[in-house]
Amino acid sequence: MELRHLRYFLAIAEEGNFTRAAARLGIGQPPLSQQIKDLETEIGARLFRRVPHGAELTEAGKAFLERVKAIPTQTADAVRAAQRADRGETGRLSLGFTGTAALNPIVPACIRDFRRAYPAVEIRLEEANSVALMNGLLDGRLDVAVLRPSESDPPEFDYVNLAIETLVAALPAAHPAAGSGRSIDLARLRDDPLILTPRAIGISLHDTALAACRNAGFEPVLGQPAPQIASILSLVAAEQGVSLVPDSMQQFRINGVVFRKINGSPPTVGLAIASQRAGTSAPADNFIRLARALRQKR
Repeated sequence: MELRHLRYFLAIAEEGNFTRAAARLGIGQPPLSQQIKDLETEIGARLFRRVPHGAELTEAGKAFLERVKAIPTQTADAVRAAQRADRGETGRLSLGFTGTAALNPIVPACIRDFRRAYPAVEIRLEEANSVALMNGLLDGRLDVAVLRPSESDPPEFDYVNLAIETLVAALPAAHPAAGSGRSIDLARLRDDPLILTPRAIGISLHDTALAACRNAGFEPVLGQPAPQIASILSLVAAEQGVSLVPDSMQQFRINGVVFRKINGSPPTVGLAIASQRAGTSAPADNFIRLARALRQKR
């Protein structure tokens, strides 16, 4: 039994006439009659009886009608659902991000634009460090991740660059350099413990900060490591050292912490969307496309 058999059956049942049903379907009456005969043979029961002005359903036809009348609509709905899923308009997007990445304005803007464009897609968010996010991409737990790429990242990823952020110095409010204007020479921090995320979980920020100190002519003294930006700034506020953080971290208003620009050519870190080079889901493709468009507007 094919879907066309059901369409033919329903047309005759609605029109009550083979000739009118054939005209409606755009086929000849003899082929239509043959198709119905084939359907009745497959079912093993007559579905219509001829009457002077057309055709009427038999009891078997009425029973069959009750079961199949919704099938064309259900089939059309199923086709539309498949097409929407293929276009990435439904389904789920698993999105990972680092704590520092989430504070860059472009990241919430990407999520907001995607939600507005694809309201039927379920968004699952996960915050983690870059290494954990990469593992999530590799094992399929995540579709895309917003993170800070580094040269040591695995080759399995494609990246869409979102932004380049300048690093600024985060200082205790009582630090001598905190009151010396809006910018400082990085060398002024040579004797201060440098508080960073452990390299094992934040390669890009860690390496960029160390390289900046070395380019300024000194080897930094590493202080107490901290896994999250909030804990880094808390340690700075507690006068346990200083840190170098992305400029967007100035959105944090923590008592006891001041931010200062770095003179000269300040260090920078990138922000990008990472995805599996082997391929992504349709919702992920749409998220990446919207992110590219948003980046071009800024």
